[in-house]
Amino acid sequence: MQKLFTGLQPSGALHIGNYFGALKPFVELSKEYDSMLMVADYHALTTLRNPDELRANILGVAKDYIAAGIDPEKAIIFKQSDVPEHTELSWIFQCLVTVPFLELAHAYKDKVAKGLEANAGLFAYPMLMAADILLYDTDVVPVGEDQRQHLEYSREAAAKFNNAFGETFKEPKEKILKAIATVPGIDGKKMSKSYGNTIPLFGSKDGVAKAVMSIVTDSNAESPENVYAIHALVKEKYELSDLYKTNKGKYKALKEALIHDLESVLAPMREKRDSISDEDAKRILQSGGERARERASKKMADVRKKVGVAI
Repeated sequence: MQKLFTGLQPSGALHIGNYFGALKPFVELSKEYDSMLMVADYHALTTLRNPDELRANILGVAKDYIAAGIDPEKAIIFKQSDVPEHTELSWIFQCLVTVPFLELAHAYKDKVAKGLEANAGLFAYPMLMAADILLYDTDVVPVGEDQRQHLEYSREAAAKFNNAFGETFKEPKEKILKAIATVPGIDGKKMSKSYGNTIPLFGSKDGVAKAVMSIVTDSNAESPENVYAIHALVKEKYELSDLYKTNKGKYKALKEALIHDLESVLAPMREKRDSISDEDAKRILQSGGERARERASKKMADVRKKVGVAI
């Protein structure tokens, strides 16, 4: 069976864009592959400086995966920091690529362009991500179109190592999830925590309703495009056709219909998530970490031998 790998940074509460753009399609894909889901806590350190918040977020991501439909008995859910081989391999890759190559990374360039702190962790981020993926002989990584470069960097790291030390790493392929770049926020832009335009995935019913009622609409339009675009995530377009024709110009009624349909999807997941204790999440992460490290340690034994540090 082919191997699939993905990860989520524990950087805060998820929104419906995360779910419809990444989690939902991953749940469906995970049934077809030998799947690994990583809580990318070391990646989060490039921006997050609050240890209590990070600890809570790590458990939160584990709960999110399970509530979204991942079976921890079948897929491996683990914490990046529980497998030190990730950072070890990242260092080896950093010794193989050049500074100009890393300077081309979109995330790094975006930070610099915005005048934000471009710390060394962010600069070397692509090589840690390459290590995450390559450690497990990954075949497929589901990503959005805007993340395609991450796989290009991983393949480059694999090729650099293979050329220097012999065939060792498989070059993974990306599986582009088209929806990731198109889930709209309440202001019509791509839904993102950084824009403050999200609808919470595991928020209260009132929180979801408040966000939906604040969706920006064009008072001159016959149909609220932003409302419709989000509605189309939970209902087929043919199902929405009559609703939007019947309620032409009635934005409040259409938003209330969207709230109802979102709740039909979110309420069961919210209930399932609430039933998962912190101890449950810790046990799942510990078990997953042990399974992941068993795989990673075998790979690193081969890597250490090839680079010459194993004597």
